[in-house]
Amino acid sequence: MDTILVANAGSSSVKFQVFGIVGDGSLTRQIRGQVDGVGSRPRLRAVASDGAVLVERTYEGELVDDVAKALATAGAWLRDELKIHPVAIGHRVVHGGPDYCGPIRVNEVVLQRLERYVSLAPLHQPYNLKPIRSILARFPDMPQVACFDTAFHRGHGALADCYAIPEDLYAEGVRRYGFHGLSYEYIASALPRIAPGVASKRVIVAHLGSGASMCALRNGLSVESTMGFTALDGLPMGTRPGQTDPGVVLYLVSEKGMSPADVQNFLYRECGLKGLSGISNDMRELEASADPRAAFAIDYFVYRAGLMAGMLAAALQGVDAVVFTAGVGENSARVRAAIADKLAWLGASLDVNANAAHSQVISRPDSGVALYVLPTDEELMIARHTLSVVSDKTNPQSNARRAP
Repeated sequence: MDTILVANAGSSSVKFQVFGIVGDGSLTRQIRGQVDGVGSRPRLRAVASDGAVLVERTYEGELVDDVAKALATAGAWLRDELKIHPVAIGHRVVHGGPDYCGPIRVNEVVLQRLERYVSLAPLHQPYNLKPIRSILARFPDMPQVACFDTAFHRGHGALADCYAIPEDLYAEGVRRYGFHGLSYEYIASALPRIAPGVASKRVIVAHLGSGASMCALRNGLSVESTMGFTALDGLPMGTRPGQTDPGVVLYLVSEKGMSPADVQNFLYRECGLKGLSGISNDMRELEASADPRAAFAIDYFVYRAGLMAGMLAAALQGVDAVVFTAGVGENSARVRAAIADKLAWLGASLDVNANAAHSQVISRPDSGVALYVLPTDEELMIARHTLSVVSDKTNPQSNARRAP
């Protein structure tokens, strides 16, 4: 069976999955795995679709000291021991900039364009691209497809897309992109099957994890997002502040003497839940803590989520359903309950028992807004896009869809 390898590279780990291509063109998940502890105590672990452990192996730190070597390690295991030779590799790439509003097969020109957006997503973009460049150098004939977190939002209207700045900056690409698009795209694709009654209506999706954002869907399409030019805007996150007055940045530079690099490091790594609590960027640790600073950080996160939901409801002119997804959204009954309470004015009514049980539907039958908990599946979306691109024999670059 032909297979597609999906890679999601971070700063110290590479998550990967293998999907088989069935005869009818559908995909079946075969393997999911991860190389973590890159540069310190690297470990390769993978399980089959039934949960059986296929490998659990550690390496010397210097042997796997960057994400490119991590993916090469996983690839060598798949190729040499499982005899899996993927027909293509799909990669999550956070920022597509103004150039790309759809998945595209990567070549040297595409890669150079994508490297221009490293400063717009420093926690993700450099690590997303490094394995692509390594594979391109070692296996130039292997099809690699970049799938963008920004792409799903690129159909926004001009009013949602622009900042109130001179037009020449918009032409350069300074605009509101939105992120977590692969997650939102998956939820939009799953709703017709899971919740057909609301799939074509007004839906707010809350992707709540270490990175967090919210998206307004109408007829399954993104019309507004809480994130903008970079993944700093909107909700507070694990280490990122969310919506912040730009004057704060000016203050950090002019009054605190911080360099642009210092400010970037501060905003991406020292703020959010970590900065508010002084304890941790992990919601699980904050929920387990008795420290009042932890409680304040959680309350702040919930408060801002409520505000952002109101903004998105205004963009939709009402709301019919709210979907919670990603790590916190799928697993924290406490956070879901607190946010649902903030949505009561919109007509939301939580079923406390269903929420505690992490049920798929957590709203009461008489709720004016349906509340759902749906696991996201960004890897499946990447596999679907990759298959679509490599299956287009007439024009392998047809899915580039260069944006205006």
